[in-house]
Amino acid sequence: MIQTLAVSGYRSLRNLVLPLGQLNLVTGANGTGKSSLYRALRLLGDAALNTVVASLAREGGLPSTLWAGPEKIARSVRMGEHKVEGTPRQKSVSLKLGFAGDPYSYCIDLGYPPPAQTAFPLDPAIKRECIWHGGIYRRASVLVDRNNRLVQVTPAKTAKHDEPTFLTKELSSTDSMLATIADPQRAPEMLAVRESIRGWRFYEGFRTDAASPVRVSQVGTFTPVLNNDGTDLPAALQTIRIFGDAEALDRTIEDAFPGSRIEIDVQNGRFEVQLRQHGLLRPLSAAELSDGTLRYLLWTAALLTPRPPELMVLNEPETSLHPDLLPALSRLIIHAAEVAQLIVVSHSPVLIKAFEAKCNRLHLEKSFGETVLAGATLFSTPKWEWPVR
Repeated sequence: MIQTLAVSGYRSLRNLVLPLGQLNLVTGANGTGKSSLYRALRLLGDAALNTVVASLAREGGLPSTLWAGPEKIARSVRMGEHKVEGTPRQKSVSLKLGFAGDPYSYCIDLGYPPPAQTAFPLDPAIKRECIWHGGIYRRASVLVDRNNRLVQVTPAKTAKHDEPTFLTKELSSTDSMLATIADPQRAPEMLAVRESIRGWRFYEGFRTDAASPVRVSQVGTFTPVLNNDGTDLPAALQTIRIFGDAEALDRTIEDAFPGSRIEIDVQNGRFEVQLRQHGLLRPLSAAELSDGTLRYLLWTAALLTPRPPELMVLNEPETSLHPDLLPALSRLIIHAAEVAQLIVVSHSPVLIKAFEAKCNRLHLEKSFGETVLAGATLFSTPKWEWPVR
């Protein structure tokens, strides 16, 4: 489980360190940084897929994603005695993402490439990557260390040698060591961290309009994990019924739509979702279901997966759902948190009230353009150290 999440220099997340639990609820007013936090988590996931540079490019390149405020916010500025003004930069431009987990922790540090060494000046270069044991970074606990193009197994891990063991000295500045290097003998923890991050799942904004692929029949295949866009919904629900928790599926549908049940119509290997409701002579096909009903079925398939991930992140799951469905959705999310760590970003007062006594609430606020955790103090904020360049 991830115990600490840290982001530095990304949009409004100038220096944010969050404690995480099994079920985490991220709340806050519009513009406080909830979406930035969600995107930062996705960027961390992209590191294991070697797509973090491309993802930042789609956001406009490194200049568009960096913290836009001053490097330091003086106490006199916070007290209102002086205006916010820029000062000469003391440190290198940096965008840092990291987490502390059990047993391994990981961070990545991105910055500008040397001007003379690239034809793509807006693309970030990976300056540092580290994997260490335990929750707090210390040089003695580092297992694998990447410094620019060099990746090494540290001397602390290779006790038989006085010098570190280099895994490579020619790693491209755009390639993550997680996705590029595979050495199960000398660096098995790198494989463990990579596979763990690759298993993270992100769900947001399912498409349910009249032309959505979810509304037509799809080729049915074994689908223990719902796709991010939900296009394989019929196969995912059928997989849950056959190989997963069919009773939980029936309870979830009954909870949201009393007297109803899900059926999967199979014709020539193609699957179609149907909802049989009390009082109707025939089931309703996916093309006939409302946007909210279909969206709830998508969340059902995502959260009742027969292969729960280590981490699942949900971005505003209440979108397009009637308030009457939110209590059932909250119970579904709480049930899913029994087998997976969840981070839920939400505006809904109904969900917030339902989770209040069962979650780790992270309420975000803005202070001088910077996202901060409400109520955080020096003693409640997890200890976090970034590796220096």
